Amino acid sequence: MGVSDPALWRRLLAEVLGSALLAAAVIGSGIAAQNLSPGETGLELLENAAATAAGLFAIILMFGPVSGGHFNPVVSLVDAVFGGLRWREAAAYLPAQVAGCACGAVVANLMFARAAVSISTKHRASPAHVLSEVVATLGLILVIFALARSGRSRAAPAAVGAYIGAAYFFTSSTSFANPAITVGRMFSDTFAGIAPASAPAFIAAQVIGGVLAVAVVKALYPGLTPAEAAETTVPHGGTRAGPHARAAHDAASPPAGQPPSPGQPPSPALPH
Repeated sequence: MGVSDPALWRRLLAEVLGSALLAAAVIGSGIAAQNLSPGETGLELLENAAATAAGLFAIILMFGPVSGGHFNPVVSLVDAVFGGLRWREAAAYLPAQVAGCACGAVVANLMFARAAVSISTKHRASPAHVLSEVVATLGLILVIFALARSGRSRAAPAAVGAYIGAAYFFTSSTSFANPAITVGRMFSDTFAGIAPASAPAFIAAQVIGGVLAVAVVKALYPGLTPAEAAETTVPHGGTRAGPHARAAHDAASPPAGQPPSPGQPPSPALPH
């Protein structure tokens, strides 16, 4: 396989490593915030959100060209719904993401001289928190696939990081929006943790948010193609779209400075 079409094991390795770094960033920055600003909940949340947003931006840039930079089962499943990822590949992504987040939690605990595993006692599953997770996940999926549909996937790392950083503050749940990170955060009884009893409600809410996002994306962008879906969240190889679908998609728009062929409409200001 060429560089543009990574083997599945390479994509799974990228998802494991990316998910681990994401969990380490979320949990580690939460522990650091507790140490640096004890008792200042607002400041702790700001520090946690800023580190998570910046870390997520960098991690997507790092691993996105290999696996697409999902690190989130909902993103992978929605990508499969739109044809950007084969279902068997999405099924393989899920355990890789969960395992990576669990490992990242352990690493974060150890980096701050804590027990490798400490089950969280932080209960979060109130109706407001559950609604927040539906909204947070819905918004995240819309950000990703709206950019894919409009040909701006290269802005996804920054947009996803910015959205998650903002959602830390506009949702009462602090925007987990990710079943894998929800599982990982159970293994750290710290600022960013979540009690195992609260995790099922969060995960169910995230799945509901993903289902709603599929409906909204289909309503807003009915022409979303597998080639476009494959560009989430960073353009990468190894998807159902394949080189032929990509070539057909690319042929729809002439190179910059070249007039459209007869019968072909001119390209709009934004790629489509």
